[in-house]
Amino acid sequence: MKIGLVLAQPPGYSETFFNSKINGLQAQGFEVTLFCQQNRSDFTACQVKTFPAKKRNPITLAFSFLTTYISLLPYLRRIVKWYRFEKPTNFIKFLKRVYLNAPLLKADLDWLHFGFGTMALGKESLAKVIGAKKAISFRGFDIGIYPIKHPNCYQKTWKYLDQLHVISNDLHQLAIKEGLPSTIPVVKITPAIDVHFFKPKELTSFQNSSSLKLISVGRLHWKKGFEETIRALNIVKKAGYDFTYTIIGEGDQYERIAYAAYEFGFLEHIRFLGKLSREEVKKEVEAAEIYIQYSIQEGFCNAVLEAQALGKLCIVSDAEGLSENVLHEQTGWVVPKIQPELLAEKIIAVSQLSAEEKNKITSRAMARVKEEFNIEKQQQAFVNFYQLPL
Repeated sequence: MKIGLVLAQPPGYSETFFNSKINGLQAQGFEVTLFCQQNRSDFTACQVKTFPAKKRNPITLAFSFLTTYISLLPYLRRIVKWYRFEKPTNFIKFLKRVYLNAPLLKADLDWLHFGFGTMALGKESLAKVIGAKKAISFRGFDIGIYPIKHPNCYQKTWKYLDQLHVISNDLHQLAIKEGLPSTIPVVKITPAIDVHFFKPKELTSFQNSSSLKLISVGRLHWKKGFEETIRALNIVKKAGYDFTYTIIGEGDQYERIAYAAYEFGFLEHIRFLGKLSREEVKKEVEAAEIYIQYSIQEGFCNAVLEAQALGKLCIVSDAEGLSENVLHEQTGWVVPKIQPELLAEKIIAVSQLSAEEKNKITSRAMARVKEEFNIEKQQQAFVNFYQLPL
């Protein structure tokens, strides 16, 4: 079976979700091709075909157009078929779309799978044009945020969709709110982690202390809720607790987060470590006691799975998939989002639990991640995904 996966670029070393999917499919005899805007020389897991770049030099652009259209001559029927599906009002714009999507128009596939929902926009009918089944994945931003600014953006997508992949039940419900027909099959396949790598060298020795070791991993983006976390820590500080809060990740919100901590008078208690390798991330998480993911919007979050696997006490918000990632008061704690006062209360309450109570929570979390969110289980789920009768 031939699978075409559309992404912006090949997955990085740390993007286990896509890497494990590709490796698992290939191990089962599937042929996987990535279609990306750009490629990296170090990615060799499967064949990569890149979309034509938008050239600035008019001479270079004209030459690229010419060579691309010549290469598409054997696929003229597909172009005509796409034109009939689209019924474009602007022929010049349609020709540009043909140029930009040339690799897909030439592809011989059984499934065309868009790794993110927004990547299918403008390409809604292409799978049908090339005789392939169409799948898309919703992970968070593309169904939780993008439709807010672009209402009804997926109406055309539903028309040509054969199967939908979601990473949490909440994202499925959001898709229904955006008009997903009940006739389209939906399969939930959650993210997974390398449970053999994210295994603690030794179990955390919990000790009640007024000095807390807290950590979060994620892009410095508004949706990750770092400012709300800082506000909660101000309440924790006023309650007489000392703490060190480590933030791993980079992004354009660094100054806002740092300034908030500065205004509250505890910037020196915040460690901004930027982007780290997964080995360094593991080391830092192991050194902490409480992991916080107080996101405003979150599809699922691998970092929370990793923290649970490493035996950390996890406190998360109730944003989308996080309440499926962490089971409230069983494997961690779920706090309503954008309510720093409640987060502060929970941080203090968790810190005051006995070592026995903490160990019960972390033991259940570690066992659940190992059983439910391992890469092998995810790989088999994707094999089944493409073999479901439609």
